[in-house]
Amino acid sequence: MKKILDGQSIVDEIVHIGKESDREADEKLTAQVTQNVLEMGDREDLVADLKARIEAGTYNPTGDDIADAMIRRSIADRIR
Repeated sequence: MKKILDGQSIVDEIVHIGKESDREADEKLTAQVTQNVLEMGDREDLVADLKARIEAGTYNPTGDDIADAMIRRSIADRIR
């Protein structure tokens, strides 16, 4: 009964429950992302092709390609 009369205790309890719920959701998301990363194929062939093109001087990305990569990198950094 005292908890009911003490409004701050109720607020603290609600916040605590919310934090626990967030942790559970974060754990599920982390597990899913980890699984997705583990299922990704190796990109060694892509990296090797790109290195060969750079060394041969045939890799000439457009300004749009560079801007696209910069935007995607910025978004990915925010997600972390």
